[in-house]
Amino acid sequence: MEAKRLQLLHELVPTATRIAILANPNFPDADNQRRDLQVAAQAIARQVIFLDGGSERDIDTAFTSLIQHRAGALLVASDPFLFSRRDQIVAMAARHAVPAVYQWRDFATAGGLMSYGTVLAEMYRPVGIYAGRILKGAKPSELPVQQSTKLELIINLKTAKALGLEVPVSLLGRADEVIE
Repeated sequence: MEAKRLQLLHELVPTATRIAILANPNFPDADNQRRDLQVAAQAIARQVIFLDGGSERDIDTAFTSLIQHRAGALLVASDPFLFSRRDQIVAMAARHAVPAVYQWRDFATAGGLMSYGTVLAEMYRPVGIYAGRILKGAKPSELPVQQSTKLELIINLKTAKALGLEVPVSLLGRADEVIE
């Protein structure tokens, strides 16, 4: 998913040769995210700069570093902590006029530029079904792992306009929702 978000960000901001990645090093999948993003960046001939987002204070510091490195865009990695700091991150991206892509729709509806990721609401039903099965005696280790199959692309045109970005028609055509 991180690689796909990087590709979409590159499509929206092709002039950004340096892309900052805000990631939480404490997230269990952080090493895999980093590796996937480095490979994806090489594929599109872009340099990535990893910024530590493991605490509220780190996020503020990360934006200072993003500006010092002259990053042309920002990818916020998937992580529950970063999701909990959604308003702070969206506000900082707006304050510094940095185009950013996020995983969940909540970022785009809060004023973020673009999100691409799983539809969290789609997972509520399977979780409820599994909880019911477990309460009826099923062993959690015997239940198959399920992953969300529904993904959505949300583009916030108000934010794009504020950043002076022209969203390509090819990207708009793939969007599940466009916020105007």
